[in-house]
Amino acid sequence: MASLVELLVAISPLVAITVLMVGLYWPATRAMPVAWLVAIGAGVYWGMNVQWLAAASIVGFITATNILWIVFGAILLLYTLRESGAFAVISQGFAAVSEDRRVQVVLLVFLMGSFIEGAAGFGTPAAIIGPLLVGLGFPPMAAVVVALTGNLMAITFGAVGTPLIIGMIDIFGSVNRIQSQVTGEAGFASIAAWVNEIAMWAATFHVIVGVMLPFVGVAMMTRFFGEERSIRPALEVLPLTLFAWAAFSVPYWLTATFLGPEFPALLGAMVGLFVTVGALRAGFFHPDEKWEFAPRSAWPDHWVGDIEPGESTDESPTVAADGGAVRSMSLSLAWTPYVVLAVLLVLTRAWDPLANVLTSTLVLEWTDILGTGLGESIQVLYLPGAVFVFIHLLTIPLHGMSSREVKDAWTETAEKVAPAVVALLFAVATVQIMLQSGEAISGSSMLIVLSNTMADVTGAAYPFLAPLVGALGAFLAGSNTVSDILFGTFQYGVASEIGAPHTILLGAQAVGGAIGNLIAVHNVVAALAVVGLVGEEGRVIRLELIPLAYYAAFSGLLALLFSYVLFPGVF
Repeated sequence: MASLVELLVAISPLVAITVLMVGLYWPATRAMPVAWLVAIGAGVYWGMNVQWLAAASIVGFITATNILWIVFGAILLLYTLRESGAFAVISQGFAAVSEDRRVQVVLLVFLMGSFIEGAAGFGTPAAIIGPLLVGLGFPPMAAVVVALTGNLMAITFGAVGTPLIIGMIDIFGSVNRIQSQVTGEAGFASIAAWVNEIAMWAATFHVIVGVMLPFVGVAMMTRFFGEERSIRPALEVLPLTLFAWAAFSVPYWLTATFLGPEFPALLGAMVGLFVTVGALRAGFFHPDEKWEFAPRSAWPDHWVGDIEPGESTDESPTVAADGGAVRSMSLSLAWTPYVVLAVLLVLTRAWDPLANVLTSTLVLEWTDILGTGLGESIQVLYLPGAVFVFIHLLTIPLHGMSSREVKDAWTETAEKVAPAVVALLFAVATVQIMLQSGEAISGSSMLIVLSNTMADVTGAAYPFLAPLVGALGAFLAGSNTVSDILFGTFQYGVASEIGAPHTILLGAQAVGGAIGNLIAVHNVVAALAVVGLVGEEGRVIRLELIPLAYYAAFSGLLALLFSYVLFPGVF
């Protein structure tokens, strides 16, 4: 049992993040460097020397660069398609299927939002779908609330699986003790195979709990923003929400189970969109009467800010780069870059000859950093960032983009990615110091001390809390990826202490990271900013606590149930 002083030192970096970001409302760009300094102080107390502190930080910086390469490519492609007009064509195609606001929420928020999350992640769906809904006539407050809620199932697998690829594989792969347990005692062929099982469990949690997610999004709209203030209008489209959930969930779960963490959200959303739109065009699932918001004059002032519904916004994908009309483009041509993207991503992961070339070409590697034995690498061509950039280059002639449009896409990408650079570099470096503190002294790390203490306090009931721990990490950092980095090793340690299945608890951690995004402060701020409603964060977070409570409670119960049924010895 750790002493009180050891416990306080071990938790101090996390306390610093909480106080600075939640208590003082510091942005992550300011809070994370301070947390890193606190972690250095904690490492000194722990007995880490300068070499180990520097080496752990360097590993963190390199790991963060892997994340940033993926994020950069994903955001670049998204803004390329916005500037070319493709995204406007895609979005308008879905909006034209039905004028009913409930149907539009299912198509644009749940399905299209999940697709954007699977392709780009990192808060992009709310920043894109929110302005689109406002342009269609939604109250900005309603647009933000439903846009934040609707793509929750996709967040765990956002940006082509980055939360699991980076958050789990790179972090655990750098810890020799855990790697030997996974590939030896647990019988997995590799860390990647082990993470694939975590992806399967995360998808299983999501598919079961998420059965009501499309309905919840619609119900939030009708209950809090409808003229009748009731969920009854949402019940009228319950068959549609269940059909859309099934159309998304079947390929989503199968992909997570058989292909791994990169494709569930991307392919699930593509298939779900095709099947659901097809059913609607065939005349199925349309409600008897169109549902609409109350007249504009009846809306409370806090529903609308600087941008009137029906107006274009600076962030709206319906406006061309020159401020004029979107160029004429067929729906199939607009979708072509994403279709090619999906094919290439599958090929680079599933076709071994190509994967072997990409993993061995243009690899930036640093081994035995500062004599500590630590090492990390960047597989420039194998990471999805390279595929995104390739599709960006392909799209320029395919869509006939002008040099100004290309320049604007790069400028917008830089503006979007820049704030994440400092935050990610120091967030991952902080976690690496906490993680490597045990290796440096050949003893227990800070995270192991924290996990042991949590196991002692909660015992066999801990699986119920696992999603909430993941949600806390995402709430603090605003990222499922950073949540997995912050608390993945912690959850692993608790599972070891109480004898619970590691992959189930880490699956619950990954789901919790998605849940926390609902109320992550800077995600909410960004979503409000693009619809002209900055300052209404408190109202949005209070409403988002409803789906958060539902999702966390049922995910926790499932974690207990799965652990009890599959590993009854735990109890």
